[in-house]
Amino acid sequence: MKVRLAKDIAAPANITFDVFTDLNKAQDRIDGITRLEILSEQSHGVGTRWRETRLMFGREATEEMEISAFEPNHSYEVVASSHGANYHTIYTFTEVDGGTRVEMVFTGTPVSLVAKLMAPLGFLFQGSTRTALDADMDNLKAVCEQMAAGQDVQA
Repeated sequence: MKVRLAKDIAAPANITFDVFTDLNKAQDRIDGITRLEILSEQSHGVGTRWRETRLMFGREATEEMEISAFEPNHSYEVVASSHGANYHTIYTFTEVDGGTRVEMVFTGTPVSLVAKLMAPLGFLFQGSTRTALDADMDNLKAVCEQMAAGQDVQA
């Protein structure tokens, strides 16, 4: 499964990158996250690990994730392994006309036999995955644009 999304955000790259990578405030900023716990000593940069809980298909789903690459104001990557699959997400930030274009590519690759056998059914979940990721980006876009406009942001 592969999902690609892009958002144009009316905020400079430094603000946008900081908002997207601020795990300490993610639970308050992203409606889809019900709980987030940082597992590593650091909460920013390569090696940062966290446990994130979301409501998916009417049930809580918890995944552990890790930042595997981190280039401030330009890109970062997140990896996770769960239910026989490896997940890889790349975020890139490009300054465009005084704002920032954020592009995200989410890939899920089956590695266990069961996951490989179930892979053809992945298209059933692709739409809901896209919707959830798009909503996350919309939540973060709103925060970025409020910050760039000099508005107080509660979260």
